[in-house]
Amino acid sequence: MDIQRHMEQALATLRTDGNYRVFAELERQCDAFPRATVHEGEGGTREVTVWCSNDYLGMGQHPVVTERMTEIIRKCGAGAGGTRNISGTNHYHVMLERELADLHGKEAALIFTSGYVSNWASLGTLLSNIPGIIVYSDALNHASMIEGIRHSRCTKRVFRHNDYRHLRELMAADDPAAPKMVAFESVYSMDGDIAPIKEICDVADEFGAITYLDEVHAVGMYGPRGGGVAEREGLMDRLTVIEGTLGKAFGVMGGYITGSATLIDFVRSFSSGFIFTTALPPALAAGATAAIRHLKTSGLERRKHQEAVAKVRAALDRKGIPHMPNPSHIVPVMVGNAAKCKWLSDVLMRDYAIYVQPINYPTVPVGTERLRITPTPLHTDADIRHLAEALSALWSQCALSRAVA
Repeated sequence: MDIQRHMEQALATLRTDGNYRVFAELERQCDAFPRATVHEGEGGTREVTVWCSNDYLGMGQHPVVTERMTEIIRKCGAGAGGTRNISGTNHYHVMLERELADLHGKEAALIFTSGYVSNWASLGTLLSNIPGIIVYSDALNHASMIEGIRHSRCTKRVFRHNDYRHLRELMAADDPAAPKMVAFESVYSMDGDIAPIKEICDVADEFGAITYLDEVHAVGMYGPRGGGVAEREGLMDRLTVIEGTLGKAFGVMGGYITGSATLIDFVRSFSSGFIFTTALPPALAAGATAAIRHLKTSGLERRKHQEAVAKVRAALDRKGIPHMPNPSHIVPVMVGNAAKCKWLSDVLMRDYAIYVQPINYPTVPVGTERLRITPTPLHTDADIRHLAEALSALWSQCALSRAVA
């Protein structure tokens, strides 16, 4: 096989199908979020408005976070110094883990370098080290969860998305003596729908299963202290493991799990994805701690964020731009064609200074391509109006169907 030619052909197919990913070279502007500088050919730059950031609340540039990180980097330096088990456990890692355990009402927490790693390492470790365990995984679980489950090589069942009745059917058909885990998310990032957490926990309890809930798109966003959907619905005590990220609403970087002291110690002691990875820099840990503490007591960011989401949806409705209805903060604008989705993204950037990435296969199924819009509390009414007017003009050029009021 000509390996080089094989790779070139695979990339050419992506381009032909409209699924080739092009990364915009952005420079975020501190104190000006959601503005960013885009770097273009031959040294050219211009300002754009970002509409697809997972820094949902703008905490990545909040003074309470940036000032704390600046303070700690001057105090401790840049890096952690190594892996946690040899030379890299820092006082600020310990403080962050205590803060996270408190946020979710759990005994302990463990931080990782990303939400992807926390899912992959934790699920892979738990499921590969509990003999005979069966995992029941939601059909739309994130790739990181799927990879962790696959890595464990345990018995797997996939239940239809958010269908707790199907989950029950699958669990009832299995050996009642076998240990079981149900793994699912609270907010699903592409459709923005929310899991029936109570009903899934009811089924899990009926069959003696432990539960693993990914709250990465919900932490900081929901609940009186930003503990996620499970906190908002008073269900945190029913989850065995709550997993989250520090890189979205908390505005920094990293992932984590929370649970019982024994479970956390088990993952800490057996997970290669934790043991052999250089620890988060102390300044990142301190910045995340500052963000969590702030959002535990401040509801202002969440309230303004929800207002912005409602304004965006209303503006799109007025223009007949179809967007997927859901109860969350994610606004998927449905295009349904990969090439047109990519063209829309390119022209929005080029002609309207609006940055929103196309979401195509394999992230979403063919025929459901979309622009995933994530409003923030810092998008102005003028920003929202400009976005809706730009989409409306391009919708006509693409001959795309409009939503009927």
